[in-house]
Amino acid sequence: MKRYLQLDGSKLTSESSTVQAAVYSNAIVDGTYTGTDGSAAASGAKQYKTVQSALDGAPADSTKPYVIFIKNGRYYEKVTVEKPNITLIGESREKTKITFDLAADSKKPDGKTYGTFDSATLSVFARNFTADNMTIENGFDYNANAAKDAKDPTKMANAQAVALRTDKDSDHAVFNNLNLLGFQDTLYAQAGTQYYQNCYIAGNVDFIFGAGQAVFDDCDIVSLDRGSKSNNGYVTAASTLLSNTYGFLFIDSRIKKESPGMADNTVALGRPWHPTTNLPDGTRAANPDAVASVAYVNCYLDSHIRTGGWDPMSGKDKDGNVIWFYPKDSRFYESGNTGPGAASNEERQAISDANAKDYTIAQVLGGWDPKK
Repeated sequence: MKRYLQLDGSKLTSESSTVQAAVYSNAIVDGTYTGTDGSAAASGAKQYKTVQSALDGAPADSTKPYVIFIKNGRYYEKVTVEKPNITLIGESREKTKITFDLAADSKKPDGKTYGTFDSATLSVFARNFTADNMTIENGFDYNANAAKDAKDPTKMANAQAVALRTDKDSDHAVFNNLNLLGFQDTLYAQAGTQYYQNCYIAGNVDFIFGAGQAVFDDCDIVSLDRGSKSNNGYVTAASTLLSNTYGFLFIDSRIKKESPGMADNTVALGRPWHPTTNLPDGTRAANPDAVASVAYVNCYLDSHIRTGGWDPMSGKDKDGNVIWFYPKDSRFYESGNTGPGAASNEERQAISDANAKDYTIAQVLGGWDPKK
């Protein structure tokens, strides 16, 4: 049964919820609307043609949820949320889609490239954001780009393409009943606390990455097949700062592969990302304080997961030399997992029974309860 948020943050629990959400919303987005943006509907809600125009029309300092109901449709736009307490509710998970198709090497009007982070279809830079019941996609054709000849001048060397970005002032963000679709770097979970429930998240290389404190509860985490018999990518690339005890927690979720034919033992649960940063001496190098924290608790792991669980990742020192960071030096943990990809060996650190109480939703989210 689909579940939707009411204005007070509690749940609506029937298929008629879409009607209620539309009636009680502050704004309605309808791609077929031909009137003037901001005009009032019969219900009193303001009407808009695009998601961004509805966001632009929201109050800058609302202290309670400002609810924007998005009707079914394909909204081809790059969306930015910079106001607090915004709630986006789609009419249906499959038919309400926000999509754009930028990659890291895509060119801006000034000729510069967007870079990985600014490639995002939906970027959240404000507190108390909620997205419910929709699809958020980066539609960049990763496979077509990969298939191009190396000498083809249109082939992008940097094909990272973010669907959802949480960054800067984002905190207490809730994502419920979503499809998050992309390939490399689908979800950039960079800032604050975040809660993902009943979400389908797909990608191939480092497709959940960043420094935020995020819980993935009852989610399907799906690795897409690159056609390799040895390396089909990495689920996570966390860059959790040492000042934060927790990074990503996957709990009661399913770590799956795209299809039965995808090669076994070809995807790592994660690798430690040390992004380049400014050092105290004025040089730049891989951040030594970005020590990834990722835990999988009571999850189903399919056969594509590597027997060793985790992989190393490289960075550069201040002199530009390549250096490597290893799983054994990171905060990578597992507990209670099942399925053909679950294993117990010296490369995969288990959470002890004594420490299991430390890897709960409440602990990772610092006491914030997103279900209230």
